[in-house]
Amino acid sequence: MTLLLLLPLLLPFALPALARRALDRLAPVVALWAVTVCAVVLAGSSLAALGAFVLTGLLKVPLFAALGELVRPLRTASDLVVLPAAATSVGALAVCGWTLVRSVLRQTRAFRAARSEAGRGPAAGDLCVVDSPRPDAYALPGRPHRIVVTTAMLRSLDAPEREALFAHERAHNEGGHHYFLAAAELAAHCHPALRPVRETIRLAAERAADEAAAASVGDRRLTARAIARAALAGQAARSERPDFAAAATTGPVPQRVQALLAAPRAAHRTGRRIAALLLACAAVSCVASVTGMADFHHRVEVAQGDENP
Repeated sequence: MTLLLLLPLLLPFALPALARRALDRLAPVVALWAVTVCAVVLAGSSLAALGAFVLTGLLKVPLFAALGELVRPLRTASDLVVLPAAATSVGALAVCGWTLVRSVLRQTRAFRAARSEAGRGPAAGDLCVVDSPRPDAYALPGRPHRIVVTTAMLRSLDAPEREALFAHERAHNEGGHHYFLAAAELAAHCHPALRPVRETIRLAAERAADEAAAASVGDRRLTARAIARAALAGQAARSERPDFAAAATTGPVPQRVQALLAAPRAAHRTGRRIAALLLACAAVSCVASVTGMADFHHRVEVAQGDENP
């Protein structure tokens, strides 16, 4: 059981490199889906493994063994392994929970402030203009979805560039990219190895919106120029907004501009291999955690006398 539950804790360390390769070799939308789903599965599996270690350690304590109605000793690895693993898992879960709560509170405050700021400006359809000397533009989720742009950003771009920027932000809202960014944030608080993946998912969302904007305006060079000028204008200041409110000015802009100026990459055999590796990584982690939990449940039932060893 111990070895099985270690797999979900070790596999996330392989994801950052795989995620970067996926973004290089797959279409941005495909990479966004594949990496996000894999990160969420790995995060959930690692939490399940930590929970199993905690429960195993608790049932080694006579008080909790009595509460669990154990009539036989719980068969596990040596206490020299189980108890330190349980203590470490308690600490890891406590840190995960604390950082997650802090992040949720911070993001909630920022979201409310952004919605309040957007509500004060004039709106034309889904476009909301905020009078501000700080150049910024971003997609704000909610009901209804909004594209928030400041007057300083509007002055920084010409008319065609504004249309490309608006198309980019609309692509974020239409693609539901805020869900992917929120899932990446959640996964990052569940396992430290998944924190770099959060930035890869953010870049994948931006690349997906870049491609959608280029298709919408029919000009890849115009879209690249709009993104570059918007990023240059907005690099010194940013409006208060939550991290899941995607913006064209985030991420490694030179890399995104270079990708737009290049021809769209066709499907490649290497990309399919990377996708298969991501799927295998998620599947192995999920199966290992489920099997480990099932084995733990069986051992508890044996210790309770409900089943034969």
